[in-house]
Amino acid sequence: MLYPIGIQSFEKIRQGGFVYVDKTDLIYKIAHTGQYYFLSRPRRFGKSLLVSTMEAYFQGKREQFDGLAIESLEKDWVEYPVLHFDLGGESYNDESALDVTLSQHLANMEAKFGVTKRFDSYPARFKDIIDAAYGKTGRQVVILIDEYDKPVIDNLDRPELQDRMREMLRGFYGVMKSKDAYIRFGFLTGVTKLGKMSVFSDLNNPKDISMDARYTDICGISEMDLNDYFSESVRELAEANGLSDDECRQKLAMMYDGYHFCEGSIGVYNPFSLLNTFDSLKFKEYWFETGTPSFLVKVMRKTSYDVTRLSGDLVGSSLLTDVNTAFLNPVPLLYQSGYLTIKGYDPRFNLYTLGFPNMEVKDGFLNFLLGYYAPVQSDSTNTLISLMSMDVEAGNPESFMARLDALFSRANYQIQADCEKDFQYAMYIIIELMGEYVETERTTSNGRIDILIKTKDYVYVIEIKTDSTPDEALAQIEERGYARPFADDHRKIFKIGVNFSTANRRIDGWKVIL
Repeated sequence: MLYPIGIQSFEKIRQGGFVYVDKTDLIYKIAHTGQYYFLSRPRRFGKSLLVSTMEAYFQGKREQFDGLAIESLEKDWVEYPVLHFDLGGESYNDESALDVTLSQHLANMEAKFGVTKRFDSYPARFKDIIDAAYGKTGRQVVILIDEYDKPVIDNLDRPELQDRMREMLRGFYGVMKSKDAYIRFGFLTGVTKLGKMSVFSDLNNPKDISMDARYTDICGISEMDLNDYFSESVRELAEANGLSDDECRQKLAMMYDGYHFCEGSIGVYNPFSLLNTFDSLKFKEYWFETGTPSFLVKVMRKTSYDVTRLSGDLVGSSLLTDVNTAFLNPVPLLYQSGYLTIKGYDPRFNLYTLGFPNMEVKDGFLNFLLGYYAPVQSDSTNTLISLMSMDVEAGNPESFMARLDALFSRANYQIQADCEKDFQYAMYIIIELMGEYVETERTTSNGRIDILIKTKDYVYVIEIKTDSTPDEALAQIEERGYARPFADDHRKIFKIGVNFSTANRRIDGWKVIL
């Protein structure tokens, strides 16, 4: 089987004999039920391929759709003039980059429809192209804009340049409103939906289908798709890794499934990771290797976001649909970028529970985060964390703490501001990477437990002090009865007092009692 890894052209996939997961019935539904649409999906999720498929469809290229669902749905196959803008693939480090991208697109379209450039203004040139395309063909135009938000997203940490990019795009996209009578269909994709008086303000209000249950798997691969298109791929992967078919499917789901784009929706696999796994016959973190969320982490630190909320955070629906470019809260960006997904929904209060979609994202993101909260300069960190997990599961707290001490002794804290909070966050990240059940700031009747670890056979109650002593930390555990809720538990309870030195930026002693 040929896997279309990195191929974003629908025609190239169809002509090259690559596997194509048929979503054309959804494209037909969209094309015949509305005029303007917006879809947000994480990177590498097939947005560009979706746009390319729409382009071929609206160009009337019936032969490319032989055997696909839309072949029996569409009867007319009208050829519309298509204006396709792709703003991805560029780094918008200054205004000139956006100038070049828009100018190139417009120049190509001017040549195609015989337009003489009369203006320097991009909106004015765009209007002339729409008029010319309509006049030349006698048909309304189709406008497809892929990665509409990338110039803004690339400059989220540069407010002034971000504002200039946003203003340029706002006027450009606003043309679609002024030329509505000449437009058959408009579709925009991006990673985020920029709100709060952003680029949509001068645009006809597009229907946002990002959280529409009908289109949950319009990008991505569902469990049904996995069964229909990739059964043989699963079998080959299972054989290559010494797994049964069921074991292989369970591991695929654990690694790459779990994206939910609305409440109660089916889970969706990351298509990029899934195809790479089938092609290489290896389970790896493919999606995370294609880009690092460095700016996301900067936003989290700038807004003092509580890292321990990454798994189980509760948010309202409005927070998921719009990204405020002022970044008062990093959660919408984390969600729309694919690092968090919907795990539950409370209809009474209209609240969503967020969490990591799968192990690929969780491990990749936490490992990346660890470099910010405890920048360890060692290639053996993952091995050390694995050994710590063994210690915890074996009921060996002294060895666990010794390895933890060794890890922090390698850390470079020069860039850290709040070392006390960073230490707690680093502890949380490490324990999460160990794959253990962990809670931070666990509420009791008489205070909050700094860190609580629970395994099948053991409970670890950990209190952290700074510039104090382990004895003082243990005294607090005893005085406030942090271990009392587990008195009737069959598991063995370890109480651990830890002192962290702000001067040395490392663990400065610990003590374990039963």
